[in-house]
Amino acid sequence: MKAVRFHEYGGPDVLRVEDVDQPVPGAGQVRIRVAATSFNGVDGNIRGGFMQGPIPVKLPHTPGIDVAGTVDALGEGVDGPEIGTDVIGFLPMAEAGAAAEYVLAPAGILTPAPESIPLADAAALPVVGLTAWQALFDHAKLTAGQRVLINGASGGVGGYAVQLAKNAGAHVIAVAGPRHAEQVNAAGADEVIDHTTTEVIAAVAEPVDVVLNLAPIDPAQLAALLSVIRPGGVLVNTTVWMPAPSDEERDVRGIDLFVSSDADQLAQLVRLVDSGELRVDVGQRVPLTDLAAVHAQAAEGALPGKVVIVVPSA
Repeated sequence: MKAVRFHEYGGPDVLRVEDVDQPVPGAGQVRIRVAATSFNGVDGNIRGGFMQGPIPVKLPHTPGIDVAGTVDALGEGVDGPEIGTDVIGFLPMAEAGAAAEYVLAPAGILTPAPESIPLADAAALPVVGLTAWQALFDHAKLTAGQRVLINGASGGVGGYAVQLAKNAGAHVIAVAGPRHAEQVNAAGADEVIDHTTTEVIAAVAEPVDVVLNLAPIDPAQLAALLSVIRPGGVLVNTTVWMPAPSDEERDVRGIDLFVSSDADQLAQLVRLVDSGELRVDVGQRVPLTDLAAVHAQAAEGALPGKVVIVVPSA
């Protein structure tokens, strides 16, 4: 089968399309005929060798932690999902990923794919959708009537976060650049702050209950966001290289989010997609053979939204 792998850490040029053996599912595993994976920022960090401590991959390594595809073989002890079922999942980050024609996955991390969108497009949902869900509901405990500021609202996680927060009955303040104002408005933002022309802190008219930081800002900017949070509120931060600050005097907690695979939560996201309450936006669809170019685009900060990597049918 065809797979994209890297044999050493480095820039996007270390990614190669290779012929490799088709994997055989072990106990508790299923094999998936991959329809698509997607690009996530952590893919570039793993490839570059910056995540060797928390994510110790074995070289050569196939990237791609999102998967959408069809179950085609079951390992010992697996009763479901049945062969022929379309599924999506967030794969174990240290194992071989889905930038290949076939990939193995623990059966328990998978959930049936949405039926209302193309299977390949569903690869844009797991990691970023779960990140938004866990940030808002597991960590921030967001409830109806609360105010939430989402910094980096136009990114892959941000698009889902705006929709999920609005669906939950929150007042959503989105921070985004001018090119994305229409996008975040369409996602449901009540207010949009253009960070290129406006000081974010000054633009927040009244305190918020939650700040969700998704942007790679410097530590001083992140700490400044504490000032717009009411006493007892929370700041959830997804930039793992920079710890979330707290304000103990005002009981404002800072939480660092490390997203985890959760099939039940993913199933809830799928239900929202199929009910029309959650939109899956795909910025670009590219073939598996162009994955290195996607990594290069990402390194230049030039990706046009969420990129889905489509694996051709055999």
